[in-house]
Amino acid sequence: MARPYVCVLAVAAVLLLGIGTVSRSKNLRDQEHQRASRIPSQFSQEERVAMKEALKGAIQIPTVSFSPGEFNTTALAEFGEYIRKVFPTVFKTSFIQHEAVGEYSHLFTVRGSDPSLQPYLLLAHIDVVPAPRQGWEVPPFSGLERDGFIYGRGTLDNKNSVMGILHALELLLTRNYIPRRSFFIALGHDEEVLGTNGAQKISALLQARGTQLAFIVDEGGFIYDGFIASLKKPFAIVSVSEKGSINLMLQVNMTPGHSSVPPKETSIGILAAAVSRLEKTPMPNMFADKHLKKSLQQLANELSSPTSIILNNLWLFGPLVSRIMERNHLTNALVRTTTALTMFNAGVKVNVIPPVAQATVNFRIHPAQTVQEVLELAKSIVADDRVQFHVLNAFDPLPVSSSDDQALGYQLLRQTIQSVIPEINIVAPGTCVGNTDSRHYTNLTTGIYRFSPITLQAQDLQSIHGINEKISVQTYEKQVKFVFEFIQNADTDLRLVPHQHEL
Repeated sequence: MARPYVCVLAVAAVLLLGIGTVSRSKNLRDQEHQRASRIPSQFSQEERVAMKEALKGAIQIPTVSFSPGEFNTTALAEFGEYIRKVFPTVFKTSFIQHEAVGEYSHLFTVRGSDPSLQPYLLLAHIDVVPAPRQGWEVPPFSGLERDGFIYGRGTLDNKNSVMGILHALELLLTRNYIPRRSFFIALGHDEEVLGTNGAQKISALLQARGTQLAFIVDEGGFIYDGFIASLKKPFAIVSVSEKGSINLMLQVNMTPGHSSVPPKETSIGILAAAVSRLEKTPMPNMFADKHLKKSLQQLANELSSPTSIILNNLWLFGPLVSRIMERNHLTNALVRTTTALTMFNAGVKVNVIPPVAQATVNFRIHPAQTVQEVLELAKSIVADDRVQFHVLNAFDPLPVSSSDDQALGYQLLRQTIQSVIPEINIVAPGTCVGNTDSRHYTNLTTGIYRFSPITLQAQDLQSIHGINEKISVQTYEKQVKFVFEFIQNADTDLRLVPHQHEL
């Protein structure tokens, strides 16, 4: 394989992460304006043990969401009692108000001392996807620690954030911390099944109270290590938007009959042909989107030759980069709306022609497209009037939040990343290819950012919603430290001075 081809493949791997623009901060420490009362993020051995034990206990509670409206309510109730026990100071502090919303979600209002500072919101979710035992090295709800890692469903998605936020706040409070800037913590209980009973109700409650937020921080971006051969250090992605989604049910109805005298086509055959056409005819490649091209050109200056030459000359190499991205199912998700057949149901008996066949297709909508555009394209691809289209749920891609020098939320994240994890030189905004609870809060702010201070390698991506999900003890401690520092950074009078770009 020729060297330029290998380099472009490496860049394509990065594009999975949705890189927008890349900035290298200069003299970060000179830009930090810390108050004299700042509390250092130094934890005793006893506190560090308590951190990991608290996370283990949270993993052992199977707060599974099966479908909209179908949850393990016993586990959700148990989890509510668990966080009361583990974080007593959070629940008894006079300037913190706790509310249960939608019965199992939690909203914490942390009142700051300076009402002139606009509040912000930290998001996480309690629920997890199902985790069948097969294929796991340890039981998925064991919270077992092995070789420096804690195993279990929710260690990366997303009980690590739930517990990390609350533990950081608990540690600050035990050190007599009083915030200047007010903030909220919202913990949804049904994010994995659309968030309509949790995040949506919390958002409505805040809106009814007239709340407007400076920014929101949710899951959806990470620290990536080893994804680009020419970058020896890890880099961070802060997602500033996320894809839209359509869950579309296709249905074919036919008169039932005996299988001994079958029609030329059955409902199953018609529907199978329809979904096959959808799979074989991908949605348009959006590589020509100006935002993606701009992203690649700015990324180019952080990489060595010949990759930098290729990306600085997309007028010539654009088709090559585009084709290579399409060949990998991971990077393909960055250049187009993806099509995934996720459910197929038909048949009542082995000798009966089925009266109905149904299939569910999930589309993740590229930011350059809309729900309506994708539906029209899907109908033109199927091109069969016998196939009915039923939209189960849908929403457009989220607006792109600012990542410029005046974007408070983004700059606070950048500052905290490079302070807590000094080996990070590159912090880049990007697009989240999944969906998060943050989409329910667009009525409260224009600044929505998705980032977890978790270092991932390529193999770790498959464990999220997969098997052997795990987090290293060291990484989780770093996550607690990150939140501990971030809350204090949000209190400082951060001067949003321009930082230099290498162009």
